[in-house]
Amino acid sequence: MPLRAIIFDVDGTLADTEDAHRIAFNKTFAENDLGWNWDEALYSKLLDVTGGKERIRYFVDSFLTDFSKPADYEGFVKKLHVRKTEHYTAALRDGHIPLRPGIRQLILDAHKAGLKLAVATTTSPENVATLLEVGLGKDWNKYFDALGCGDIVPLKKPAPDVYIWVLNQLKLTPQDCIALEDSNNGLQSALAAGIKTYITTNPFTRNQDFTGAAAVFDDLSDLPRFYKLIGFRA
Repeated sequence: MPLRAIIFDVDGTLADTEDAHRIAFNKTFAENDLGWNWDEALYSKLLDVTGGKERIRYFVDSFLTDFSKPADYEGFVKKLHVRKTEHYTAALRDGHIPLRPGIRQLILDAHKAGLKLAVATTTSPENVATLLEVGLGKDWNKYFDALGCGDIVPLKKPAPDVYIWVLNQLKLTPQDCIALEDSNNGLQSALAAGIKTYITTNPFTRNQDFTGAAAVFDDLSDLPRFYKLIGFRA
């Protein structure tokens, strides 16, 4: 069956964003006098949980068992996450987070060839829009047929819900598509939706288990090799 669509994860896949997220979290914690600091080792553990708000809750429940939660704990978490997103998108607009090697050309080539493109991510719509505007220009959304972002579905990766939602939006079957991911959580999500999945690793995910992936790459700097593997002719 010929390839009809490519579905992209965002953080760690389209761009090496994870350290920028970590720094944005730490700035937010400092502004709120929380005394929390997520170093790289800790953040690698926190990445087992997808979603920024979910990550904060996991950190509090697993690492701060003596933390006295405010009365409006959910409001507290949401407020932190909103401010963290502001710090993160500012870093994007300042050009500190470029698209990973090969990603821009892959999007341009696939769009030109008539493939449908989509996003399936746990990150917020604001983060996705800012990253893609910086990387592709103000008309970035002309390249994408579906954007599954943030809280669009109740269960986040490794649940398959966001991929199922995207497939419904595209009106395609799993066999029509491939997914591009960077983490075990993302891999499990896409595989559970029945989608053949390719991995591009990053420093935070390099040592994860990618059993079941169609192939694993450091990045997509060698696009001709990737195109040959997926059966795509630019």
